[in-house]
Amino acid sequence: MNLAFTLSMPNNNAWNGKWSGEDRCYAIVKSVGTSKKAREKYAPLIGKSFYYDFGDGWGASISVREIVGREVTALRKKSAGFCGYNWMVDEILCHGRILTLAERTAARKP
Repeated sequence: MNLAFTLSMPNNNAWNGKWSGEDRCYAIVKSVGTSKKAREKYAPLIGKSFYYDFGDGWGASISVREIVGREVTALRKKSAGFCGYNWMVDEILCHGRILTLAERTAARKP
């Protein structure tokens, strides 16, 4: 199963109210396996969006969908990267959501 994660910045604090990257495709494709266990774990993510509030007027949204076949290659080719927010995808896959800053900080403490 291949999951496509697409990044957008619906809330921003830019001087002109626009995100400079809004006209580009920012996507990551993750192959999460084809087993029944993988499908049960990741299927609930499909069709959902996950929002992260940076606390400074900016907010990121990551939408998830399943893709197959040639669409995987096409999306990888079209993507302009993920602006360094790969960690959000990792948290969605691991926790089913994007952790808050406080949760992330607490997780790092011994």
